[in-house]
Amino acid sequence: MAASGIVVLGTEQQAAWGRRELPAVEKLAGGVWSVPVPIPDNPLRYTLSYLLPGERGVVVVDPGWNDEETWEALLAGLRTAGFALSDVIGMVATHVHPDHHGLSLRLRAETGAWVAMHPAEAGNLPQRMGATSPEVRRKGMTQILRVSGAADEDIEALLGGGDPRSEPDFRMAEPDVLLEDGALVPLPGRRIRTVWTPGHTPGHICLADEDTRTLLTGDHVLPRISPNIGLNPSSEGAPLADFLASLKKVGAYDDHDALPAHEYRFRGLGARTAELIAHHEERCRELVAVVTSLGEPTMWQIAQGLTWSRPWAEIGRMRFAALGETAAHVQHLVDRGELAWAAGPDGVPRVRVAG
Repeated sequence: MAASGIVVLGTEQQAAWGRRELPAVEKLAGGVWSVPVPIPDNPLRYTLSYLLPGERGVVVVDPGWNDEETWEALLAGLRTAGFALSDVIGMVATHVHPDHHGLSLRLRAETGAWVAMHPAEAGNLPQRMGATSPEVRRKGMTQILRVSGAADEDIEALLGGGDPRSEPDFRMAEPDVLLEDGALVPLPGRRIRTVWTPGHTPGHICLADEDTRTLLTGDHVLPRISPNIGLNPSSEGAPLADFLASLKKVGAYDDHDALPAHEYRFRGLGARTAELIAHHEERCRELVAVVTSLGEPTMWQIAQGLTWSRPWAEIGRMRFAALGETAAHVQHLVDRGELAWAAGPDGVPRVRVAG
């Protein structure tokens, strides 16, 4: 549900979302173009890629998934906007999830354009994490499930069957340009400033167009969906605390129109960020109640006890995202002193109420 304080600007985009259709390519303020590119077999359906024209070419923000249908949609969007592939001089990844950055490698090969991202996001690239091999990814997923306390039959249900060699190669384009917080995108003729917003990923960025007073929000703030804030149960970090701080930072752009990477354009970043902060506080309260009722549960048991958009039994592989989200909230509550880690007899970490 969208926040009551927001105004939908992309009304045709919203209508297309309701019809489960791809919205149209649109020209926005300042000559920016919104280009929806499909995400194959995904409930998000599409990524909103943006074309930022400058004095000597165009920069593509979040080209999309590495798929032929996505590629053809991006090319069609460029043609509609009056650009050729030769006009593309650069790309910016708000973050390196494959529905945003997957196509950058092919686009750079076709154009020679530079690729930009935040320094913290470069370390999140699959090849730097050793996660391009399907076998390595499956081994990592198995480890996450075991550390979370999943039973063998649950692991088999999620990962059994299929040939991992048939899964795609997730190698992605390395950056040529690193955009620190506050840096300008190197696009002559425009002032597009980097706003570092960690949480959804360590190096997620938004882009503020100072001339049109618009903010490209990536996945950081969407009008209806709460982005996944996940923590690998076997790793360290404070992604939820980072996300909450980043929301307050972006809430200060309330006089900017929001151009998100999914769904539709809107105005009301102050109201939407406040709603997301309240949502995660409510989630924390629910999680503490679950831990209290179970005693010393595993991460898997906590996730099972939480409310999701669909019943736990129907989530399928989205259980990985659910486990990551659960772990992020647990770590946040541990850091606040409300929960504590406990050692389980089988070596699987448990969680208890602190004190």
